[in-house]
Amino acid sequence: MKLLLVEDKDILRKTMAETLRKSGYTVDETGDGNEGLWFLRENKYAVVVLDLGLPSRDGLELLSELRTRDKETSVLVVTARDSIDEKVQGLREGADDYMVKPFALEELVARVQVLTRRSFGIHKSAIEIGGLVIDTLKRTASAGETPIKLTAMEFSILELLALKRRQVVSRADIWEQLYDFDTDADSNVVEVLIARLRKKMTEANLPKLIHTRRGSGYILDTES
Repeated sequence: MKLLLVEDKDILRKTMAETLRKSGYTVDETGDGNEGLWFLRENKYAVVVLDLGLPSRDGLELLSELRTRDKETSVLVVTARDSIDEKVQGLREGADDYMVKPFALEELVARVQVLTRRSFGIHKSAIEIGGLVIDTLKRTASAGETPIKLTAMEFSILELLALKRRQVVSRADIWEQLYDFDTDADSNVVEVLIARLRKKMTEANLPKLIHTRRGSGYILDTES
């Protein structure tokens, strides 16, 4: 899943971004409010982690502008502002959750995981379909009780297809969720990863679950 992190304290932002990447997320990051707004206009994100005290554009202003155009992207406000009035204002502007600094990085990851699932209308960490179990919390996949060994990118694609199960996901959307803004990847990487996923799922004796919709993308479903 792809996140946007907007935090003006460089060391904290780098630490947060590294932690989220190690937890399997793709992260675009900036310390500037105007640049944050540019990222939001140019990309799709599952979750935005947003500081309020930003140079050039206040975080609440950024949140308000986001909500005028986008009602679905989940927003986690992370800030040193801890007064009740400021929390209420942030929630009224459209924040989905609120964390006050300082905080544990483990809590940051947990809250992002919850918001990611919620943005797709899923409230359990484990998603089951056709004998395949995808645990979005542990970042594991299995066929019943048998683990399926996946690389981080393979799991990321499978997770996205599972979160949007029974919906067609375009190749462009998959690519966008796999890589941050500065990445220059091979054009056929999605096809290669899909082929590897299918092979591993066949080896685990699962039915064919990843189907191609020619000209549209891929779908995870029990029916072709």
